[in-house]
Amino acid sequence: MHKISFFFLTIIFAIRLGYSQAPSQLTTDLLEYTDRVFLDGYLTTMSLSELATAIERYQAPYIRNPNPFLGWVVNSETPNTLQVAYMIEAASTRQKLDNNQADMWNSGRVESANSISVRYAGEALQPSTVYYWRVKVWDNHGNESPFSSIRAFMTAPELDNGTAVYPLQITDEYPVRINHINDHRAFIDFGKAAFGRLRLTLASESGRDTVTVHLGEHTENGLVHRNPGGTIRYAKYKLPLLQGVHTYTIKFIPDDRNTARQRNESGVDPIFMPDYIGEVYPFRYCEIENYSRTLSVQSVVRQSVHSPFNDMAADFHSSDTVLNQIWELCKYSIKATSFMGVYVDGDRERIPYEADALINQLCHYFVDREFSVARHSHEHLIFNPTWPTEWILQSVLMAWYDYLYTGNKHSLQRHYQDLKAKTLMALKEDNGLISTRQESGKRTPEFYRSIHFRGGDRMRDIVDWPQSGYVGDEKEKAGEADGFVRTAFNTVVNAYHYEAVRLMSLIAETLGNEADQRFYAAEAERVKNQFNRLLFDRRKGFYKDGIDTEHCALHSNMFPMAFEMVSDRNISSVSDFIKSRGMACSVYGSQFLMDAIYNAQDAEYGLQLLTSTKLRSWYNMIRVGSTITLEAWDDRYKPNLDWNHAWGAAPANIIPRKLMGIEPIEPGFGKIRIMPQPASLRQAAIKIPTIRGDIKASFVNIPQESFSMEVEIPGNTTAEVYLPRLGRNYKLEVNGIEQRGTVSGDFVKVNIGSGKHSFTLIKN
Repeated sequence: MHKISFFFLTIIFAIRLGYSQAPSQLTTDLLEYTDRVFLDGYLTTMSLSELATAIERYQAPYIRNPNPFLGWVVNSETPNTLQVAYMIEAASTRQKLDNNQADMWNSGRVESANSISVRYAGEALQPSTVYYWRVKVWDNHGNESPFSSIRAFMTAPELDNGTAVYPLQITDEYPVRINHINDHRAFIDFGKAAFGRLRLTLASESGRDTVTVHLGEHTENGLVHRNPGGTIRYAKYKLPLLQGVHTYTIKFIPDDRNTARQRNESGVDPIFMPDYIGEVYPFRYCEIENYSRTLSVQSVVRQSVHSPFNDMAADFHSSDTVLNQIWELCKYSIKATSFMGVYVDGDRERIPYEADALINQLCHYFVDREFSVARHSHEHLIFNPTWPTEWILQSVLMAWYDYLYTGNKHSLQRHYQDLKAKTLMALKEDNGLISTRQESGKRTPEFYRSIHFRGGDRMRDIVDWPQSGYVGDEKEKAGEADGFVRTAFNTVVNAYHYEAVRLMSLIAETLGNEADQRFYAAEAERVKNQFNRLLFDRRKGFYKDGIDTEHCALHSNMFPMAFEMVSDRNISSVSDFIKSRGMACSVYGSQFLMDAIYNAQDAEYGLQLLTSTKLRSWYNMIRVGSTITLEAWDDRYKPNLDWNHAWGAAPANIIPRKLMGIEPIEPGFGKIRIMPQPASLRQAAIKIPTIRGDIKASFVNIPQESFSMEVEIPGNTTAEVYLPRLGRNYKLEVNGIEQRGTVSGDFVKVNIGSGKHSFTLIKN
């Protein structure tokens, strides 16, 4: 009898634990893997506590904040779970926490829903010291969770409030194909391009042999392309062999363009590889000449360098095979181009640019649960801005995205005054718009100092890049700006100015600065009104390039649409004009073009561009042979393009944000919007990581007949789910129960909590 009672009690206890799971994926200053130790790029078995006795050159992610922010994922199998309280314990040793001795901090039970950005408030942290912490939570169902696993972190030698970042990681990669062309030549393919080093294990009987090693990103006639053009990489090295079997590392010769310590026109230096990694080179193919022995896959190793990346964190698959390839291309591009630990413009310059970083940032959030590279890059650019006017304004956008996707306002607080200057309010003219014309006298040395610009008086508008080039093949005008006419008051610049000022009002509100919030909100409204009054051509129904021109380019219309500046009555005419121009923008501009198209809810056109196989398409990047997104649509549009430019990877965020419709409504994904725009796409499924845990969504779409979707959202969140409305009369089922939902434009909205949910919408 007692055994039976004990058995049932055990079952009940186990069931209860199933609904009260321990928190997981603990983060310290946005880093999840703070206890990882690296040996010159390779992950090791070493723990942080062993570093004091290590004789090797180890690296670890160091926490630079004396009061770091702690976060975790709330887990529960009970639907509609919200955290109501937490308890954090921190200690100076793991053993003390195991023995319930929280000598650094015991928060006690804190009534709060905050699970992503809790500031450490215990005993003062010391530099170069290892600490341990854990957390448990209480939920709205009355459940108390077990404590999480213990997570360790190490403080930096200097606690300067800086952003914590991971060391760079090396992954050994082996060939997917080795072709012995003849007795003295072998061609090796690693399957994808990567930045890395090359290690060879070769044999020589005489010790008098010399092999030639060719490396590159492109092929010609089954060999490494010797002259691929542009900035597509090719290198050649001679390797004398010692007698016997030995392992060699090819020492790459630095490129003068991206390793010389000389500033570019913005007064900005390139980024350099850390000493523990050394110089790297982008290549997919290797050709070994004058070597007669058979090579095995173990003989040729590429040591690929990248920021730590979880390839399994995100996934997407659909019924469109081209779309699937585009996703994989763009997702991999984010990993491959993280080789410096900061977003750079590819291999040609290795300089951070705001436009590259903005797109890279948005993409990175959706392909991995990683936030530090984006923040580190953004903060670097605050003090190292580049020359384009619009890109300086983008610092405010990056700052807001950092907060929107992390829920952590620490960076906003540290750089608030800098961000105010980056709105370029100092360039305001009497008509309410900004102008970069030099004769205005507003571009003073004091102005440049306020935005940290060191490029003299070389700041200028960019619109798009490159600004000159090939005409033809889907293009009417040279360059990537669709023939944009520059005037004193630039439509694109002022669209960016509006967005920066609007977001600055939200930043001020977030930080509790009511006076600034009111000022920037009023200024944003004024800019929007003046923008539409002075730059919208009422006769044509769309926007001009500037006040003193009648020309209307794609860019003058896609940016206002992307930033939601277009009045409801003009959305249709502006959208029609945007469609009439096709892909008359660069791979950089395509980010904002796609945002504009989906904001106008023209999903079919968006899907058409995403899956296009024309010359100006993402598929063309695959067709020409690259496995990382290109700097331009094709070399004919930018003859010096490179094959490793993440600003071409916009679909890595457009597919999850716009096609699948998953975006944060509240900073840190406290509330989520899921609003798919499938158009004619029949089926798709996605998993994306967030600061609060994974979001999953899948749908089956029979256009004009039915739409069914399943979603899974993490604990401590809520969501608004929007289903494409199929007509005035419909039948909606949510989790098998018929509901009416709320009509919202062309969608039916349903509010849900955490957990798994199913939706079926059928046209009556």
